[in-house]
Amino acid sequence: MSETVAVVRASRPNFLVLAPLCAGLGVAVAWHQGEPPTLINTLLVLIGALLAHAAVNLLNEYEDFTSGLDLMTRRTPFSGGSGALPEVPSAARQVLLAAFGTLGLVIAIGLYFLWLRGLPMLVLGAAGVALVLTYTRWITRSPLICLLAPGLGFGPVMILGSLIALGARLDVTAVTVSAIGLLLVSELLLINQIPDADADRKVGRRHLVITLGQPAAARLVALLLLSSYGLLEAAIWIGWLPVWATLALAPLPAAIWVSVKLPGALANPVQLNTLLGINVAVLLATLALLICGLSL
Repeated sequence: MSETVAVVRASRPNFLVLAPLCAGLGVAVAWHQGEPPTLINTLLVLIGALLAHAAVNLLNEYEDFTSGLDLMTRRTPFSGGSGALPEVPSAARQVLLAAFGTLGLVIAIGLYFLWLRGLPMLVLGAAGVALVLTYTRWITRSPLICLLAPGLGFGPVMILGSLIALGARLDVTAVTVSAIGLLLVSELLLINQIPDADADRKVGRRHLVITLGQPAAARLVALLLLSSYGLLEAAIWIGWLPVWATLALAPLPAAIWVSVKLPGALANPVQLNTLLGINVAVLLATLALLICGLSL
């Protein structure tokens, strides 16, 4: 495998769809408000989100390799990193340069929207950059912040930031959608930390799977996952979200199945990997269907 291929793999391209979906929720809310954004600004928002996700993945891969974590982790298709740098150690410098290069492009896009929208863009943009730079090295040492940081990054920061960039309003619909994103993404990162807990502990990480134990973490996964659907249902009933947002409830049976089966799968890697895969599908489908519901 060449160094170039290793850099691409380190960006974890299979998972980069999450960022455009989260930013897409911001675009959908803008359309729902009756303020269709311009095509160029929409594209810049989606590209910026994609690059920000790639940057945090690349930086995470580099720091996990240099800390030795990559050599201890039992990889699954959904956790443990790409394995690119253990296979091609000479690509480490290129991965780091790619991380800062993509982050630089994100900042450039952010500066354009800062010029266009002013101070509110600076607040959320700076928060997003800070999360990218501090997640692996510092945030993973604090259990509660480690739980919330991914959800905050992909939820309020990315979704509300997209709305500000597009010149839309931060209304109750926007806040509700960002809260649903926060719950789903924090749940995703928490469940994906379960297979990595032993290796993470050895390099000094302190996320909730380590501090609470796997059974308690599994219960918290269920709470976060099902709470996102509870919030969605309540928001539709109250009128904060349109009736068409009911489409996003379609994956709920699978979400319930994951929540029920997870505690019994903790000691069975095959079953756990199956649940991790279903959980990813549930999250992506929920976000995509919510975009459709808001757009309709």
